[in-house]
Amino acid sequence: MTALAVVVVTHESAQVLGATLRALAPQLREDDELVVVDCGSSDDPGAVLAADARLIELGENRGFAGGASVGAGATSAPLLLFLNPDAVPSPGCLDAIREAPAQWGAWQGLVLLPGGAQVNTRGGVVHFLGFGWAGGHEEPAAAVPAEPVEVGFASGAAMALRRSAWDEVGGFEPAFFMYGEDVDLSLRLRLAGWGVGMVPAARVEHDYEFAKGDYKWFHLERNRWWVVIGTYPAALLALLAPALLLSELALLAVAGRGGWLRAKLRAQLAVLRTLPMALRRRRAIQSGRRDGADGFAAALTASLDSPYLGAAARVPGVRALQAGYWRAVRGAIGG
Repeated sequence: MTALAVVVVTHESAQVLGATLRALAPQLREDDELVVVDCGSSDDPGAVLAADARLIELGENRGFAGGASVGAGATSAPLLLFLNPDAVPSPGCLDAIREAPAQWGAWQGLVLLPGGAQVNTRGGVVHFLGFGWAGGHEEPAAAVPAEPVEVGFASGAAMALRRSAWDEVGGFEPAFFMYGEDVDLSLRLRLAGWGVGMVPAARVEHDYEFAKGDYKWFHLERNRWWVVIGTYPAALLALLAPALLLSELALLAVAGRGGWLRAKLRAQLAVLRTLPMALRRRRAIQSGRRDGADGFAAALTASLDSPYLGAAARVPGVRALQAGYWRAVRGAIGG
C-alpha cells in the first residue's frame, strides 16, 4: 500500500493528543511517517509522544495552516494525512484513507462526534457567498452511504492529500493561520482539475465544538473573503459581486444580534488592508486554472443551511431569492 505521512499540529493539546497517537500506532505501516508539529505549547506534548513519532517544536504559534505546512515539508511519503490532535482514528481508518479514487487530490474521512453515533462532518459544504460548514452535522452516522462521494471541501480535521496535488497548488496558505484553509485548498485543487471527496470507511471521532467567540469569527470572515477573492473565476466573481456586497450589510445585522459585530468589523478592515496581497495571490492561483467557471460553480450550493448563522440562514423568502439568483448565475456561465 502507498506510504502515508501523518501530520498532527498541536497547540496546548497534550491532554487529548495521547489518545490520537495511541489509535494511530497500530495502523501505521513500516514506511509510514508520523510527525507532531507543536506551535509553541506550554503543556509538554513530548511527554505523550509515541515512540514512532517525530516532534517538531516551532517555538511559536503559526496556526494550523503554518504548522501543517512545516509538517508536510518535513516528510516525503506520497500521501499526506492531517489529523487534529483531538481526532481519534477508528481501526482501519488509515487503510481506508489509502484507497481513495485516483482522480481525487484531497479527501477526508467520515468525521464523527464523540461516541461515533452522530456526524461531525460527512464533507464540507460551500455556499456561493463563500461560507463553508460541516455537512451533515449531528445526523445519524448510520445514515451515511458507504460509498466514497465528492464533497464541496475536505475537512482539515482529517484531511488526506496526494503530495503531487499538494505540491502543484502550493499546499495550505500560511497567512490563513486557522479556519477556512481547508476550504481554500480544496477549491484551489478543483481549479487545478483535481477532485475532492470523502471516504466513509475512514472513520474518525472528533471532539468538536463551534462556539469559540470573536477570535474564531474574525478568522472565519477574513479568510472567507480571501477564499472568494483568490479562487472564484472572474466570470463568476463578477456575477456574484452584487450579492457579495449586499450580504456584507446583512451580516452586520446578523453579527450584531449574535454578539460578534466587533469581530466582523475587524475582519472587514483586515480584508481591505490586505487587498493588494489577496489580488497578487489571486493572479497566481488563476494562472494555473484548468477548470472553467461552470465546473467550479458546480461544487457550490445556494442552500445556506449552515447551523452557525442561526435563523437568518433559514428565512423562507431569503432562501427562495438565493436559489433564483444562483440559477440565473449558473445559466449565465453555462452551468
